[in-house]
Amino acid sequence: MIKQAKFVISNTDYRKCPAPTKPEFAFIGRSNVGKSSLINMLTNHKNLAKISGKPGKTQLINHFEINDNWFMVDLPGYGFAKVSKSIKNTWEKMISDYLTNRDNLVALFVLVDSRLDPQPIDLEFITWCGQHGIPFVIIFTKSDKQGKSKTNQNVSKFLDECVKIFGEAPQYFITSAQNAEGKEDVIAFIDNEVIEYYDSLK
Repeated sequence: MIKQAKFVISNTDYRKCPAPTKPEFAFIGRSNVGKSSLINMLTNHKNLAKISGKPGKTQLINHFEINDNWFMVDLPGYGFAKVSKSIKNTWEKMISDYLTNRDNLVALFVLVDSRLDPQPIDLEFITWCGQHGIPFVIIFTKSDKQGKSKTNQNVSKFLDECVKIFGEAPQYFITSAQNAEGKEDVIAFIDNEVIEYYDSLK
């Protein structure tokens, strides 16, 4: 359960992030996938993460401390943001440096739009995660935007593509920021991982 969420710091460099003394859970996804809305839903805040209809709003590594116990990290989106190539390359380096150098990163939540067929850019990103040993979990967003059967159909298609890449399907959650679907499951997953993280330090 998330009782407290507070902004800590924004960075462009993983070396300036908070000391890696607490377990960390990062959120990333294609531009406009609903990342900010999901983060606000999970934390019971309206404006913890900035929401924008304009892709590419998140441009920094944003750390939030949750319950004084773990970090939630809002990462820039990848994909269709209308920014210059030099800025895009800077973001990509910033994200890859962060993901490959944070030893306290317990899980990366990769957000995927449940309304769409599998998108190459999402599959390319999780393939990169697999190649670099980044522990990731899929979060399908916007499940309220179409019927349940359509959501399940698109989820199955995406998981089938994952099996082709990895030989097995990753852990996943189906969510909606509008009606809080999946909220309890995602929080329960994080809570369990936080307990295991601290147990492993004993």
